[in-house]
Amino acid sequence: QVQLVETGGGSVQAGGSLRLSCAASGRTFTQYGMGWFRQAPGKEREFVAACNFSGGRTYYADSVKGRFTISRDNDKNWVYLQLNSLKPEDTGVYYCAQGRGYGLGSQFYEYNYWGQGTQVTVSS
Repeated sequence: QVQLVETGGGSVQAGGSLRLSCAASGRTFTQYGMGWFRQAPGKEREFVAACNFSGGRTYYADSVKGRFTISRDNDKNWVYLQLNSLKPEDTGVYYCAQGRGYGLGSQFYEYNYWGQGTQVTVSS
């Protein structure tokens, strides 16, 4: 049974930073790409960032490029999302997801396991 548990959300002012963490268990972590998605109130869930099985390749949505950084610790089965220079439009529930294979992807169908989400609120 795969489990993904996100932590690290919270409320910050614009310009601030947060670090989200996701603990993965249930299958061999190093065989799967990982991603982060978010959902703002009244909007559809959208892609934020992804990395391949090793973390050596990463991919970001244009809206977060240069501000957010995805990384992973394959010894501890964790994936992280560092959020810097936060804006009010970054507000939403952030979800960790585990991919169907080694690579990275930006589409929902490329992921088959999801965490429960963690709330990020950015005030102006």
